Amino acid sequence: MPLPLLSRFRWLLLPLCAASLAGCGAETQADTPKRDTLPEILVTALNARDTVLTHAYVADIQAVRNVEIRGRVEGFLEQIYVDEGQTVRKGQPLFRLNDTEYRSRLSQAKAALGSARADAHVAQLELERVKLLVSKNIISKTELDVARAKLHAAQAAVQQQVSAQAQAGLDLSYTLIKAPFDGIINRIPLKKGSVIEDGTLLTSLSDARDVFAYFNVSEAEYLEYVKTRRQDSARATNVASLILADGSTYPVQGKVETVEAQFAANTGSIAFRARFENPKFLLRHGATGKVLLTNTVKDAVLVPQKSVFEVQDKNYVYLLGEGGKVRQHAFEPETRLSDYYVVKAGLKPGDKVVYEGIQELRDGAVIKPQLITMKQALNR
Repeated sequence: MPLPLLSRFRWLLLPLCAASLAGCGAETQADTPKRDTLPEILVTALNARDTVLTHAYVADIQAVRNVEIRGRVEGFLEQIYVDEGQTVRKGQPLFRLNDTEYRSRLSQAKAALGSARADAHVAQLELERVKLLVSKNIISKTELDVARAKLHAAQAAVQQQVSAQAQAGLDLSYTLIKAPFDGIINRIPLKKGSVIEDGTLLTSLSDARDVFAYFNVSEAEYLEYVKTRRQDSARATNVASLILADGSTYPVQGKVETVEAQFAANTGSIAFRARFENPKFLLRHGATGKVLLTNTVKDAVLVPQKSVFEVQDKNYVYLLGEGGKVRQHAFEPETRLSDYYVVKAGLKPGDKVVYEGIQELRDGAVIKPQLITMKQALNR
């Protein structure tokens, strides 16, 4: 090939190689992400602080006193003095049974008692007469023992008739049924003229000026409740709140009074009892609600709910590492509150977690972190 032609071909190759090298360099730079092109993601550092935990428990509400009013004797229901739902006072008449038969029995008992007392008086006189005859040696001392025995028998008959009269009077008193305490009358299933037997249910009476709320607590939450109060007895309280069936909060706070002695074998829970005052009688026996108990947990680590995602029933967050690289990290929550989790294990104060945008991230992604405080995170 002549030299001028080779030289001309070389000059054509030089621009092509330069263009090719420039393209390779541009491709290499595009493959390397620049700091300015990384996504800005909010990140917050976890810290520990005292936290108030609230637990809700389904509660069964019962009047402090709720008793069944039952008949104690047989008879016809002659009079009903009250109506269902009526407020009554202690000693107020509620029902009256026909008492003719019981008045007759009381009269018979009184007559029998009078006769027995007369017989006892005769026996006493006979004993005095026998004593006089024995002292004069007219009759033997055996007659004196017989007279004394007759007196003792007569006196025993008097006591028997005293008891019979008392029982007759008691049976008569049972024909007028009175309220054992102040309260509210519940349903009256029978009407006037009904036949009443011993033990027949007439109604029930509720004293709901105070009410008990019974609720069951798991063993773990029971231990948390006890430990919190032992560790910080100065600030520990037994205050309880009540949420009513319509979702409203009962305006009067209650107090946890007692805890049962043992756990239920079938549920593993233990029963608590809280007392609530009921001045306006809003709460009634048999109502339901939810009791709220609060515990203060010291140095609790909180994780915003926005930072948490679940994979196969496990809770994860994205932890921020060196160079802005994030990785999935599992943790165990103690409980879930309105907008954050209380950490039981797996995270510690100072760990930086992604606050927002976790749906767009993958394990190992690189981000440009924008740090916000936990207080800012919880207030967003």
